[in-house]
Amino acid sequence: MPRLSADERREQLAEAAIRVMIRDGVARTTTRAVVTEAGVPLGAFHYCFRSKEELFQTVIERIMERNLPPGDLAPPEGATPFEAVRAILRAYWEQVRARPAEHLVTYEVTQYALRSPGLADLARRQYRHYLDVNAAHLEAMGRAAGLAWTVELPVLARHGLGVLDGLTLTWLIDRDDAQALAALDEYARYLASVAVPLPAAGRPGGAGVSGPRRGSASP
Repeated sequence: MPRLSADERREQLAEAAIRVMIRDGVARTTTRAVVTEAGVPLGAFHYCFRSKEELFQTVIERIMERNLPPGDLAPPEGATPFEAVRAILRAYWEQVRARPAEHLVTYEVTQYALRSPGLADLARRQYRHYLDVNAAHLEAMGRAAGLAWTVELPVLARHGLGVLDGLTLTWLIDRDDAQALAALDEYARYLASVAVPLPAAGRPGGAGVSGPRRGSASP
């Protein structure tokens, strides 16, 4: 077995847990199943994670990280606020469509945590993390599009989380791409309606959207 750093081993176990959750479901994801999938001894799990709850939190963060829009995304030159926001949201949506099984896992984790004694705080931390990531992404989106939001960021982040969370779950159920994109465009119109142009001095020169990295938005 190759020697890995603690961070590399955590990454290995988190990825193994995601595969087990997709294959067997969250409720049947045990620490033994995860280490078997990863091909490591049980002691490796306890070396990297204090609990199964901590593993689940890491899984949520991993899935969120790789479903952010590309870091070098920039709106089309001369785009209207609506067109700029829509381009960024559609890039996010392509990440959703590319990994539906991972998104299903996140909903399963929430339900499992809420129904399991002692794990309710996992669901609260999960959605606090989502709110932080949404707020950071809205800030990055505004900078890239040259826009400032007229709604307080915590309120806008909660509103956006409700929209995107519901839209994703509905799409996971019916896989109606046309309706999903139409609803996403309506959200883009709403965001454009609560945005004003940034002063020229506040606009980054050619900056693209850069989503938050691990540790920057998590509680």
